[in-house]
Amino acid sequence: MIIVTTFNGAQVEPWLDAVAALRIAVFRDWPYLYAGDRGYEKQYLATYAKSAGCLFVLAFDGERVIGASTAIPLADETAAFQQPFRERGIALGDVFYFGESVLLREYRGHGLGHRFFDEREAHARRLGGFALTAFCAVERDAGDPRRPPGHRDNDAFWIKRGYARQDDMFCELDWQEIGAAQASLHRLRFWLRTLS
Repeated sequence: MIIVTTFNGAQVEPWLDAVAALRIAVFRDWPYLYAGDRGYEKQYLATYAKSAGCLFVLAFDGERVIGASTAIPLADETAAFQQPFRERGIALGDVFYFGESVLLREYRGHGLGHRFFDEREAHARRLGGFALTAFCAVERDAGDPRRPPGHRDNDAFWIKRGYARQDDMFCELDWQEIGAAQASLHRLRFWLRTLS
């Protein structure tokens, strides 16, 4: 039986190692191909855990964390995620930013992706004062030979949730891909939704 629980701020600290391990495991797959860096994970998750407005949505199978989704007021995020909004003239205080949603493959297709979005959007409404929710996702060339046969992007799912792909909003993050000698820059596209 899968249990979904939400945590705010420092409440999530007992689970941060499990969330870091889950992120590394899931992001090894296409399209991120992330080699994994425990030091980076610790730093990244600490940004969220120290924000009073953050939300962690964790899915448990027994005591095992099998899924995680995060969200944070954009004003508490790092500069790399804030800059595209500054350039567009969108006030940081108007945006509630969604980090990752990661779920082990064997648990996909049972509605947890929708639950992750529902919980994060509801949290933004409870906090109040936000006009938009937003996230970004890595983009890969459609002809990339590493793309698995039959892979389906999440675009249709995100559009169904009311998110609009932004043609002029990107950020660049560096990470080391599996098999690469060093980290390289990757472009991520933003998706926005008006929070009604």
